[in-house]
Amino acid sequence: MKFGIRLRQAGCLAGMVLLLGSGSLRAQISSGIALQRRLAQELGLAVGDTVRLGTAPDSMGGLALVTAIYEPRPDPADVTKRDRHVRLHLPELAALLGAPDQVDRFGLGLVPGVSADTAVAQLQRNAFGYQVYRSDAIASESSQTFLVVSRFHRAIAVITIVASAVFLLCIMLLKVEERRMDAAVMRFVGVRRRTIFGALVLEAALVAVLGSGLGTLLALGAGLATNAYYRRFFDTALTFSLITPTIVVFSVALSLGLGLAAGAVAAWRLVRTRPMVLWGRG
Repeated sequence: MKFGIRLRQAGCLAGMVLLLGSGSLRAQISSGIALQRRLAQELGLAVGDTVRLGTAPDSMGGLALVTAIYEPRPDPADVTKRDRHVRLHLPELAALLGAPDQVDRFGLGLVPGVSADTAVAQLQRNAFGYQVYRSDAIASESSQTFLVVSRFHRAIAVITIVASAVFLLCIMLLKVEERRMDAAVMRFVGVRRRTIFGALVLEAALVAVLGSGLGTLLALGAGLATNAYYRRFFDTALTFSLITPTIVVFSVALSLGLGLAAGAVAAWRLVRTRPMVLWGRG
């Protein structure tokens, strides 16, 4: 069986023809390649298959043996792209592209203890015609879109919290107003205002604790569902919804604080009212 594809590799378009059941061709194989897992799945390739590589489907070159299938590191910048990748040894890639001793970009790994800033400064002084960047600088530059999205999400979160606080205060006022008769009776039998105030605040705290627990469980469930759906949709291991212990602690603390504040305001408003007014005779 034989067919051709086009894929993007090292900034250039390359072609690849797959040859299956070609044991006699193995003697002509000159190189080994590694295929991205998604590409291998789409083409039905496995380790040991033989392919023919070229810069275009109509100009195939030498044979190559699939020696490995790899899973690239998940990258949010690539999740929506449909590019597929093949890894070749650098001399073989240069020969395939017809551009020996030329590269568009490459990465350098530093041994532990070597400062990245020092390495960048020395490389910049050694030659001209290229520019050296730290990996975090490249990551920061390519992540500007995600930073904007993150700020947008933070703004939505702040607006949501403010609106929820106002809504919570209104609900607490309405619920406490429903306790007017109970408060009036307690006042008539001699229960002190401080005791009534404390009971109402304690009730609000219990409601806030239960709400925080249910909200945390709902958030964890929604996060698991979101990750399961989008990981399957994009065929990636990226985490789309991340709920950290810090987020949970902050959310619970914020919920308790808002619940106690709303309960205290509503209770204070109730205990300051005269018992006859609470009874509806004032």
